[in-house]
Amino acid sequence: MEFFTEEAFTTSAIEGEMLDKDTIRSSVAKRLGLETAGLPQIKKNSDGLVEVLVDATTNFKQKLTHKRLCSWKAALFPTAYSGINKIKVGIYRKGDAPMRVVSGRIGKEKIHYQAPPSDKVQEEMDRFLRWWNTRSDKVDGIVRAAIAHIWFVSIHPFDDGNGRIARAITDMALAQEEKTSKRLYSLSLQILKDKKNYYDVLESTQKGDGDITKWIQWFLSMFTQSIKNSKTVIEKSIFIGKFYKTYADKNFNDRQWKVIRKLLEYLPEDFTGGLTNKKYVSMTNASSETAKRDLKDLLDKEVLL
Repeated sequence: MEFFTEEAFTTSAIEGEMLDKDTIRSSVAKRLGLETAGLPQIKKNSDGLVEVLVDATTNFKQKLTHKRLCSWKAALFPTAYSGINKIKVGIYRKGDAPMRVVSGRIGKEKIHYQAPPSDKVQEEMDRFLRWWNTRSDKVDGIVRAAIAHIWFVSIHPFDDGNGRIARAITDMALAQEEKTSKRLYSLSLQILKDKKNYYDVLESTQKGDGDITKWIQWFLSMFTQSIKNSKTVIEKSIFIGKFYKTYADKNFNDRQWKVIRKLLEYLPEDFTGGLTNKKYVSMTNASSETAKRDLKDLLDKEVLL
């Protein structure tokens, strides 16, 4: 659950969208058939993203099709809006306007990449899916994931959500290579940490002569680092698992559960300054006296030291 949560949170953060981790956990728990007690209500935007990631990695043996990709796009945008802009869901992009990746304010935009025109998208996606669904043992599985990522995001078949879907395809490729749906590392977390280089390497490769060696080298370095960093998340998950097993029969109220989850998310060493009455009030909107009673109860139950 922690790795799916981290993947969903970070793949959105790469695009500048900051989702709430607890609502992501609610969606992940539901999708994985885990306990959801004490977790907040599920939200559509995070639930759709989780649905895509879970489908990509748990159903990795299923064929990747135009229909499946379009359903992922629809899941990412359940209201058919991207921010305040109305978008088309369930289909590839249409229209004569060029699809460009730009930055900067209006009038001073910098064009980082211009994708193939919309009337070429179907042809390009046909070619991509033929390659994807005809797997070859001649291509290493991790290199195949790197190729799939840059190929899909370069076609840019949708009017929005291409980066998140490209990373979902990458996760699917890795699941196929490992022959398991159990993810014990988050590639998106590592990409987020090196976000500037992610976009820089993408741009230089897309504007180059077709040689994607530099991109593959960067991708492999991110993959290697994500494996190394997974140890921290595994240790944290084991700690959290032991905690819930030890305190499963304690009667915590909703305020206490909210604070406990926040402490577990950061672990004591990362929760700056420790827990105070003031912080408890801020996190729960409880009165100072209620906070004191809740904290005393947590001390009596030996949750806090």
